Amino acid sequence: MEISKAEYQSAADAAQRANTPAQAPTELMGADILIKSLAEENVKHLWGYPGGAVLYIYDALYRQDAVQHVLVRHEQAAVHAADGYARATGDVGVALVTSGPGLTNAITGLATAYMDSIPMVVISGQVPTPAIGQDAFQECDTVGITRPVVKHNFLVKNAEDIAITVKKAFHIARSGRPGPVVIDIPKDVSFKKVPYNGYPETVEMRSYNPVRKGHSGQIRKALQYLLAAKRPYIYVGGGAILSNATDEVRALANKLGYPVTNTLMGLGAFPASDPKFLGMLGMHGTVEANNAMQNCDVLIAIGARFDDRVIGNVKHFMQNERKIIHIDVDPSVISKRVKVQVPIVGDCKDVLIELLSMLDESNEKPDAEALQQWWAQIDGWRERKCLDYDRGNQDVIKPQYVVETLWNMTKNDDVYITSDVGQHQMWAAQYYRFDEPRRWINSGGLGTMGVGIPYAMGIKLAKPQSEVFTITGEGSVQMCIQELSTCKQYDTPIIICALNNRYLGMVRQWQEIEYSGRYSNSYMDALPDFVKLAEAYGHVGMLIERPQDVEGALREARKLKDRTVFLDFRTDPTENVFPMVQAGKGITEMLLGADDL
Repeated sequence: MEISKAEYQSAADAAQRANTPAQAPTELMGADILIKSLAEENVKHLWGYPGGAVLYIYDALYRQDAVQHVLVRHEQAAVHAADGYARATGDVGVALVTSGPGLTNAITGLATAYMDSIPMVVISGQVPTPAIGQDAFQECDTVGITRPVVKHNFLVKNAEDIAITVKKAFHIARSGRPGPVVIDIPKDVSFKKVPYNGYPETVEMRSYNPVRKGHSGQIRKALQYLLAAKRPYIYVGGGAILSNATDEVRALANKLGYPVTNTLMGLGAFPASDPKFLGMLGMHGTVEANNAMQNCDVLIAIGARFDDRVIGNVKHFMQNERKIIHIDVDPSVISKRVKVQVPIVGDCKDVLIELLSMLDESNEKPDAEALQQWWAQIDGWRERKCLDYDRGNQDVIKPQYVVETLWNMTKNDDVYITSDVGQHQMWAAQYYRFDEPRRWINSGGLGTMGVGIPYAMGIKLAKPQSEVFTITGEGSVQMCIQELSTCKQYDTPIIICALNNRYLGMVRQWQEIEYSGRYSNSYMDALPDFVKLAEAYGHVGMLIERPQDVEGALREARKLKDRTVFLDFRTDPTENVFPMVQAGKGITEMLLGADDL
């Protein structure tokens, strides 16, 4: 039997391979394996700050160009920048810090990401393994310190384990309920040379298998409740955005015609411009959103957790009988604060896809007459116009006006909005009407001041063609203001809108309402000249003191596309955020203005 030339050559090649000794794996330092592993995970940007325990890692960074390192001015900002990058892109953010104070400086960033379920991997240096536990210079118990504020952490004791540990860390960070993961690497482990056989293609973890698919029987039961509802409500949290389920959320609302509310972290999951959107709910939510939450008869919660800022007093919330459907990938949050009738553990996107399929197959339709009556009641609440403010004031800049002007100017553009924490954060949430997910980047669960500029830096590197605005206050912005230097070095032009009322505004508001106007340490007696400070960092600064100049200043700032601009808006120091639900009150027990005080 004759064989072809190609078959002959193939057989000859196989024989040659059989007689050729297997090539020994390449030996690499642990630090080089780490950087190669990050590149295999498609990491493009790494925010960090060097120190003794991570110098071998920095040397490995110097010898490659796949991963760009961004030198921040404080480790907290490194983690915040990685966090902002992750929130805007959906990818895993990565930061690198040294041992001891480098790690402890990163804790606030880790806790911020942990509370909001943000996928991150933070690599920390550690003293050499023989020195661990010996109170060595710049030693701290990284695993023990970070355990309460991370999804998981690793102490790598052998360089051979670096690649598989990175693979596990990224898998844990991005799957299930996302969260930050810490990899602690002793200095000798990063220095040691070991055989490198390549980055693992897959990972299996017997003890970690998050559920994605919901129970079909529970989903069918949820559909029955939804179709039988007289006063239905769709309550959407940040989990819907994290699972990229916003298309499914919109499809569900549009098919059923039901009203929708978003949490602070869920803004953009459903378009604010859609008539079915009732606004944000909770402590500073709208009258219509809060009243609908309290008075609905069937509630479907999608990627939300019924936290204290959303439902207020639990006993008050549970006074009204309702059927609650709760979809969440994390079983620990279901029935944690309120008892639910239909728990569904699973990824929001997967569960909603199955729910929509069942809805399409069903012959049942919502009760049109009951739904019409429900909408009539909601429209009655809307007539309160709870977000009205003194738009005609020509004497002092109203902070709401700055946000509203910015929204009107940019609502059809490619824009990301970050914020710090305080009154300005709530005004941004109320008056910038987000139509798309991942455009509103703020700290929700932990409420961390100082995140605004680092978030914006992270987003600008990921989205260089987009406009990035930071809405902040004169208190929050000073917590990470040194990162203006990072913005200059890495050419990340952002626009900072500081609503400067010379107070720690939210603290002052609570002191006015709850503490009889005793303004203890909430007034800023000595503020920098922010215009000169911005200029000192090499940026543009503008002072805006009149309402008539707000729009012009924003337009001028937007024209300076290649410059970071700091806009110091001198706003009304007496303005409060309304509506407001006081601590311990029910969500319908709202203060709507100064007359209610």
